[in-house]
Parts: sequence; C-alpha cells; structure tokens
Amino acid sequence: MNKITNLTNISNIKLTNARKSILELLIDSKKPLSYEDMKENISMDKATFYRNITIFEEESIISSFESNDKKRYFEISKTPHAHFICSSCSKIECIHKKMHFELPEYKIENIIIKGICKKCLNKKDENA
Repeated sequence: MNKITNLTNISNIKLTNARKSILELLIDSKKPLSYEDMKENISMDKATFYRNITIFEEESIISSFESNDKKRYFEISKTPHAHFICSSCSKIECIHKKMHFELPEYKIENIIIKGICKKCLNKKDENA
C-alpha cells in the first residue's frame, strides 16, 4: 500500500478503489500486463479501466506499449528498459541489461526488440 500511496501522492491524483486495484496488480507483477491479464482481478468495466490507465499514463505513473497480438501492455514506470517480444509465441520479457542506444536530438522513451525467444528456437531445432 505504501508504494501505491507514494505513486499517487507524487501526482496528486485521488486514490479510488478502482485505481488502487489496478496499481496493486501492476506493482505485484514481474511483467507487463494487458487488460485481459487483469480483468479477472478487478471489478470495473473496460471503459473505467482505460479511463484510469489514461490518467496514470498522463501522470507518468505507468508506461505502455503494444505487442504483436495488438494488445496494449502496462507496467509501473520505473527505470527505462527495453522489451523483447517473441514473434512466434508473443511472449514478452523485460530486458534490464544496460543497453546504450542513442539518437542525437531525440528523446527515446521505449525500445521494443522483436525476434524469436529461446523456447521457440529450441522447439524449431527439435522439429528440424
């Protein structure tokens, strides 16, 4: 609860039950989550969910990206990091290794790396 209070106090947004339930799921998760990942654990309709998500994004509490399956994934904004999305199984992994990528005169907000994960590569090798 302290993490949630800290996040919302910084931005001065009111902590409603709906916002609290979304933030709890995102804080406890080790990977980005989509609406579909969270809908069973929250008691709000899709419109309310996305209204709250928009507020969180505007306040830089969460960040999001779209994956291969056209779903939007959300996570608590911490340190910037890249995401790997498997082109075969659509698995998403956070890449926390230090990566240096620079474009002069640009502000990089998100890096998405697409390829084939180890598990899918191993399956292809087994079937070859």
